[in-house]
Amino acid sequence: MSTALEQLFVRLRAENRAALIGYMPAGFPTNSDCVSVLRAMIEGGVDAIEIGFPYSDPVMDGPVIQAASEQALRQGTNAKDVMDIVGQVSPLAPTLVMTYWNPIERFGVENFVRELTAHGGSGTITPDLTIEESSSWISATDAHHANRVYVVAQSTSDARLSQVAQASSGFIYAASLMGVTGTRTSISTGAKELVTRLRGATDKPVAVGLGVSTPEQAKEVAAYADGVIVGSAFIKALQEAPNLAAGITAVRELAQNLAQAIKEEAATR
Repeated sequence: MSTALEQLFVRLRAENRAALIGYMPAGFPTNSDCVSVLRAMIEGGVDAIEIGFPYSDPVMDGPVIQAASEQALRQGTNAKDVMDIVGQVSPLAPTLVMTYWNPIERFGVENFVRELTAHGGSGTITPDLTIEESSSWISATDAHHANRVYVVAQSTSDARLSQVAQASSGFIYAASLMGVTGTRTSISTGAKELVTRLRGATDKPVAVGLGVSTPEQAKEVAAYADGVIVGSAFIKALQEAPNLAAGITAVRELAQNLAQAIKEEAATR
């Protein structure tokens, strides 16, 4: 039984183009408004959604995502809210939760995966979970047919890339740089090399994230990756808008521009 995320990558590989994956923390700017923002992203051309689980002690999030997550936490966004948002968005596009391990452990590993899939979620990205500590996670996700997305970096050895690739499903998250999330003026040259190394270890989809924010960058990454992940740029579009309506319009337009750039790259193949 395949997930909506797996079906998406099969379809897009047949179309010979990369997926546009958009990230937004649950509860930002509010729980209800977050759903409106995510809908606008999908309307603009985002193929799959990452919903961030707001967390007080992130290790991978840059200042833009941290500020948005802190706002969500101040408003009391919790695990139930995250699942409710997944339930509202998953009928529109394949949906994942991106979360650190601590909230999963607090919720209960089995409970988390059961609730996620019951709400239509395809899987979870776990940036701080190692494969050595994944036995309970692998058992639960296998039992509920949920995708496990692990994160690899340029510093990851070839042997470990193979191990992580084998344990991953849905796609593998390739971090484009050593550092935290955030918009960048350019994409690290090491990102393409990392994807090339992963290609030698697996035929599973590889998506690149961290620092992708402009149509030009999305087009560049789409030339060698199966997925282009954009997060901070969407959040900044909301943060810098004078009001929510303008922010939603800006988010939709950004998604349109990113999606168009990816389609243009596909047309050159």
